Amino acid sequence: MSEVGTFDPVRIGIVSISDRASSGVYEDKGLPALQEWLQRALRNPIRFEPRLIPDEQAGISAALIELVDAGCSLVLTTGGTGPALRDVTPEATLAVAHREMPGFGEQMRQISLRFVPTAILSRQVAVVRDRSLIINLPGQPKAIAETLEGLKDAQGAQVVPGIFAAVPYCIDLIGGPYLETDESVCKAFRPKSAIRSR
Repeated sequence: MSEVGTFDPVRIGIVSISDRASSGVYEDKGLPALQEWLQRALRNPIRFEPRLIPDEQAGISAALIELVDAGCSLVLTTGGTGPALRDVTPEATLAVAHREMPGFGEQMRQISLRFVPTAILSRQVAVVRDRSLIINLPGQPKAIAETLEGLKDAQGAQVVPGIFAAVPYCIDLIGGPYLETDESVCKAFRPKSAIRSR
């Protein structure tokens, strides 16, 4: 078993987008949910860059650019992806994109549809900017975990793959650090030629 010190360090931006939470009306649950899941799922040492911001398109885009420029290989957002007039996270994300990654949004909706028919109202997107992968996640902590981890049956076998299984290889391909997952939480998929031997 390798020591934690031998894993590549990674900087991850986590962004919770909510008018009410950012103004102190209620406690934000998005940032703790993202941080808790990532600490369980990744074996790499993580430096988090958290942001709690309102639903303002220009401010969201500016925060995403700032996090990418600060060296975040992965940026996860939560909130602001529905059809309401104040939900502008997808637009803000697409505005800073160099490439779109539509498969992530497609899979997120497939997972959520197992629970609620209103999953089709979700507009989450994922994009690449420079050497960073940016993904919009749902707003509820339970949905965040389900989307990232996927769905398992009572015996623990994977029924629907979560989106995070594809994240480490995507980050490999765009020139980021080698992410190693705890397979009991989420097994990363890489082609055999891309797996680093220890």
